[in-house]
Amino acid sequence: MSAERFIGEVRVSAVGLGTMPLSVEGRPDRERALATLHAALDAGVTLLDTADSYHWHADETGHNELLVARALAARGPDRDSVLVATKGGRGRPGDGSWTVDARPERLRLTCEASLRRLGTEAIGLYQLHKPDPKVPWAESVGILRELAEEGKIRAAGISNVTVEQLDQAREILGDLLVSVQNQYSPAVRDSEPQLRRCAELGLAFLPWSPLGGISRSSLDGPSGPTSAGTAFHRVAAEHEVSPQRVCLAWLLSRAPVVIPIPGATRPRTARDSAAAAGLTLTATQIGRLDAAAAAWDQPA
Repeated sequence: MSAERFIGEVRVSAVGLGTMPLSVEGRPDRERALATLHAALDAGVTLLDTADSYHWHADETGHNELLVARALAARGPDRDSVLVATKGGRGRPGDGSWTVDARPERLRLTCEASLRRLGTEAIGLYQLHKPDPKVPWAESVGILRELAEEGKIRAAGISNVTVEQLDQAREILGDLLVSVQNQYSPAVRDSEPQLRRCAELGLAFLPWSPLGGISRSSLDGPSGPTSAGTAFHRVAAEHEVSPQRVCLAWLLSRAPVVIPIPGATRPRTARDSAAAAGLTLTATQIGRLDAAAAAWDQPA
């Protein structure tokens, strides 16, 4: 299995890092957060996924982007090898909830603010975080084209979309659209049609919360569900690695366009996730994992 994949024409590590857990509720202190980012980068991760809405309190919009920028600033010239993917279109009022605002004028402002926080001439990958039911989809997507034409973003992505929204965005953006980021994991496979469509079009598919069923997501809260004794755990025992690493390797086997972005709050977790790109699963093991995921609510 290749340790690298493509987002558009940019070569990135096959496993990225979702940086949200470093800034939302339950986040680690700044020292450990930065150590986690550096551990991922040292392990070969070259895709960091952030968003302006990855923060906890109402007055700290961009907390995560600033954290990513600080880590990259310490890397010197090496920072140029890292693709930073950020997002706009959501907000956090500070009470634990998430809002959606994908008005074109708002997306322009959030993109420009992200540019300043990240300290870069152009955002490598700017993603529309979620469709806004109050705004025509074509209008929200259209501003991404304008931002690209103005040189503020190099490529565009969309997140939490249907196949129909994906196809419409493709019509509007053409080759500027390079990625789709939807929830996808062994336990949550509603986006299987979107994954297949991405594979057909050659678009990168970035599963968020990719360890669903194996590990608790930052979005789950303290009582979020996890599983034990699944086929993923048994294959992990066969390789003497973590079930999380097996899960990520399985996701990579789904299609060459899949690039998981697991979160981490500790350096060792970031290193373990990055190592999934080097884990080779046999065809028999993949078959067992496919069957377990297809019947997730049944005994594996």
